[in-house]
Amino acid sequence: MKYLKHRSLSALLPPFMWLLWLAYALSVNTAAANDERVFRFNISPSGYPPYLIVNQEPPSGIMWDVVALITERLGYQLVAEKVPRKRVDQMLMEGYIDGTPRAREWTHKPEKFLFTDPIVEVREVFFTPAISGKTYQSPDDLLSKTLVTHLGYVYPKLQPHFESGAIQRFDVSRDRDMFNFLLHGEHFDAAVADLLVGKWIQKKEGLRGQFNASDKGISSYGFRVMLHKDNQAFARRFNAELAHIRENGELDAILANYR
Repeated sequence: MKYLKHRSLSALLPPFMWLLWLAYALSVNTAAANDERVFRFNISPSGYPPYLIVNQEPPSGIMWDVVALITERLGYQLVAEKVPRKRVDQMLMEGYIDGTPRAREWTHKPEKFLFTDPIVEVREVFFTPAISGKTYQSPDDLLSKTLVTHLGYVYPKLQPHFESGAIQRFDVSRDRDMFNFLLHGEHFDAAVADLLVGKWIQKKEGLRGQFNASDKGISSYGFRVMLHKDNQAFARRFNAELAHIRENGELDAILANYR
């Protein structure tokens, strides 16, 4: 409250004007409070099944279901935003969105952001056509071969081989396209994808039994919510509720819906 010459604002305004001002101030404060209770969560235009399934309303998937459960309990309204990957980081830093699913290891300059505790582990493996009779267990098995990869994704364990040219990388924009190229293309030896994603695509696309997966994962990363660097208070509350649903079995129940 501002004071002019030690006189209150109510003394300076006629009663009618004072009531109007008070109503306006209350409406502005209420709107601001409502804005603060919205959590804008990026689900990307094409999603990432079974972690994000976006071809329906409301969205679903492991990450969406977990974030929806936790944000509701924290008193936030969850709003889905479909932001292309190349714009996500900048829009998060500028406050146009509040969070996005991300592994810390997949992020360029992760120190610019804040990450929640892991919600689920993402385990990347090599897939090969079953008809080929081949299974690759490590990057060294793929030297001089061509690997189907996801456009824009970072693969730390494979990056030295890509940079040296020892393994050729062929990018596609959608996860299901990786399996179609691998199955029908003549120049591709394997694809790298999350094990759960690969199984989901084979189930939904009628491709069961047509691919083998490596026994060993080439990497395992925690799939988290990436936040603005200054959102420490939200991260602490989110992590506390995440630990709670992990302990009481609610998280396992969500995971079971997509396995």
